[in-house]
Amino acid sequence: MRRIVAGMLLALSAGCVVLLPTSAFAALTIEITQGEGSGTPIAAVPFRWHGDTEPPEDIRAIIAADLHRSGRFDLLPAADFLSKPSEITEVRYKDWRLIKAEALVIGRVIEKGPDQFEVSFQLLDVYRERIKVGLRFSVSAAQLRQVAHQISDRIFYEMTGVRGAFDTRIAYVTMNQQDNGDRLYRLMVADSDGHDPQQILQTTNLPVLSPAWSPNGEWLAYVSFSNATSGANIWLQDINSGNRRTIAQVEGAASAPAWSPDGKWLALTISAKGNTDIYVLQVASGDIRQLTRHPAIDTEPAWSPDGRHLVFTSDRSGRPQIYRIGRNGGEVERLTRGGKENARASYDPSGKRLVMVTNRGTGAGYQIGVFSLASGEMELLTDGTLDESPTFSPNGAMILYATRLGRDGVLAAVSADGRVRQILKMHDGEVREPAWAASR
Repeated sequence: MRRIVAGMLLALSAGCVVLLPTSAFAALTIEITQGEGSGTPIAAVPFRWHGDTEPPEDIRAIIAADLHRSGRFDLLPAADFLSKPSEITEVRYKDWRLIKAEALVIGRVIEKGPDQFEVSFQLLDVYRERIKVGLRFSVSAAQLRQVAHQISDRIFYEMTGVRGAFDTRIAYVTMNQQDNGDRLYRLMVADSDGHDPQQILQTTNLPVLSPAWSPNGEWLAYVSFSNATSGANIWLQDINSGNRRTIAQVEGAASAPAWSPDGKWLALTISAKGNTDIYVLQVASGDIRQLTRHPAIDTEPAWSPDGRHLVFTSDRSGRPQIYRIGRNGGEVERLTRGGKENARASYDPSGKRLVMVTNRGTGAGYQIGVFSLASGEMELLTDGTLDESPTFSPNGAMILYATRLGRDGVLAAVSADGRVRQILKMHDGEVREPAWAASR
């Protein structure tokens, strides 16, 4: 399985450039490819605009897109609306019961002054005829999209009891083939819906692999190379300042970083002296402790949400499968047995499920599956032939992963129940190695 040795290729040339975060030219665009329409019926009315110019953002469109791609809601078409209220006094609940809406979102955007806007919204229970929640925000134009995501998060929580994850960020790597044959790699950070991409790092012919967010969302750990002849190493980069440094000074190659839930440790893979094992590194001191000692390849560690265990990929049984070990080492337990190969596992926020890449041995290639730790059962969520690098959203409702669309590398997302799928792609170049931040 090719992911088990990711980050160990050393056929490289040219150099590396570190950049402060700036707006990038290539934004991700989302295309919904599957949605079964079996979620909660909800109507989101266009927010009424009060201003002398055109509104800077379509708040309703952002909210509707957020809720739809979560897979939990059936967004009713605006063409079916019998009225378009923006305040509670304008709402006729029978209008919304007629189109079978169970919830209603209304709101206003008021231009209060130069670059000053007031955004207000209310979420209404149509059948109980009451307000579930109402909030007001005072923001600049640059903050309007974030406010829309925060409104989506609150609606999601009020309707499901689960915190939303729309006001979060993702990291990913893009690759562009240049006319002279060089490969340009960029480490990017964007909003969860792909908007507002910021370039964090740019390298030429030096791959960037396995970005991983710190729990506080301030740092990215990733794999890269100092130059064409160096081994792979783990780098830490401050998102705000752009400052970066190597963290694992080891002989051989270091790869697959994973932050502990408290942000004090990194689990990583070190390949040295002909063997590949799992280690943990204390971020503050740089002290390294070896966890596994086996002649097989042990790689791709990931922490449990409580920080007590790590899962990892190993071919000690002959093919890549998922194993678990305590944070201080000890006995290794095999978790997956079904299918031909399983790899790149990580926990959902509850600690009850693992998302992973799986090859069921039927000739269909590699898909994304969710594995129940309680039952040992695997549920397939995708149907690609080369799906990889899955990552749960912070609330466990969505899974982001990398796949192929024709000849292009793209990101894709699927709701955790498999009902809604979407593609996030660029118009130029490939996208790979997604990571979802736990906080903004």
